Amino acid sequence: MVASTSPTLTSAQQQPQYLPTRPFTQSTELGQVDPSRAEDAGEITPTTLKERRPWAHFVAGGLGGMTAATLTSPLDVLKTRLQSTFYQEQLAAARTAKGLPAPHQLPFHRAAWMHISETGQILAQIPKVEGWRALFKGLGPNLVGVVPARAINFWAYGNGKRVYSNWLFDGKETAVVHLLSAATAGIITGTATNPIWLVKTRLQLDKQNSGAGGQGRQYRNAVDCVVKTVRQEGVRGLYRGLSASYLGVSESTLQWVLYEQAKSSLRKRQVDLDRSGRTPTIMDRVVQYTGQLTAAGGAKFFAALITYPHEVVRTRLRQAPVDISGRVKYTGLWSCFVTVFREEGMAALYGGLVPHMLRVVPSAAIMFGVYEGVLKGLGESSAV
Repeated sequence: MVASTSPTLTSAQQQPQYLPTRPFTQSTELGQVDPSRAEDAGEITPTTLKERRPWAHFVAGGLGGMTAATLTSPLDVLKTRLQSTFYQEQLAAARTAKGLPAPHQLPFHRAAWMHISETGQILAQIPKVEGWRALFKGLGPNLVGVVPARAINFWAYGNGKRVYSNWLFDGKETAVVHLLSAATAGIITGTATNPIWLVKTRLQLDKQNSGAGGQGRQYRNAVDCVVKTVRQEGVRGLYRGLSASYLGVSESTLQWVLYEQAKSSLRKRQVDLDRSGRTPTIMDRVVQYTGQLTAAGGAKFFAALITYPHEVVRTRLRQAPVDISGRVKYTGLWSCFVTVFREEGMAALYGGLVPHMLRVVPSAAIMFGVYEGVLKGLGESSAV
């Protein structure tokens, strides 16, 4: 017998050389990810594909909107009142009595401080004069509007991304997909829910017609408001402010685009961290656990700040104030912009900005956080 002289291969030498030298990493958002492929790919996708459930976006959006609206209702009431002509006239009279000039006649820092001071005074007076329940005035119709509005918006956006990406970009999720999906979702949502927002606005402003003990209110409840609006103004009356709502699509579109870009940056940052193999720092962990909330709140802050005047115009159009001759003061979107600017100055187009920002920024963080959390609980993803 002749002994074989060929060397024995070790288990390491028998292992195919084409296997990846780095292990798969675990991404907190996407699950198991191949770092070498994730680096080259334009978009990061889950490694497993399953049947999507479009209704999940509807449920998650509705729950997110309901939670956020309930927690921030007092600031919504305050914002609406500061946007209206009734409260602006009261504030103007108070300034005159104190010998103070109008905000647009003051330097920016003094005008800003005056606005913050007046906001705090009104917020403190509401529970004193009307009771704490007044801080939640209009919450019923607000929830009736918010739940379907957010459900429709998130459903239309989440599924719109899939439709546009497959139709125009071979399944890739791009900034243009986010833009088109957000604009489509905004138009659908605004058209479907405008009557509800009109009722909410008129109920919140109904205090201007009330006397002691609430006597003299124009509307008893939401149903009475709908009946009287249709009787006096026709069905078209329920759609006052719709043109301003469509203008507001620019805000929601900008918000979605900024949010998606921020999420994309967070995903890439997480993948880079996983690939590096280094121990996460305290800042890494802060970004990991609060990044999406910060992204949602930051996106809303910049979008709302840029597009805020449409909020004031929409409230004025829904309020439908009349002039001394008894005619409706604002005949349309452009008429309202011009009239408010000419009579009250640029500052009036930012009336209620402080409580609005105090409300919408945390509201957006809460809403998007609940939305993403519910989707995850249902085994779905907000990605295409």
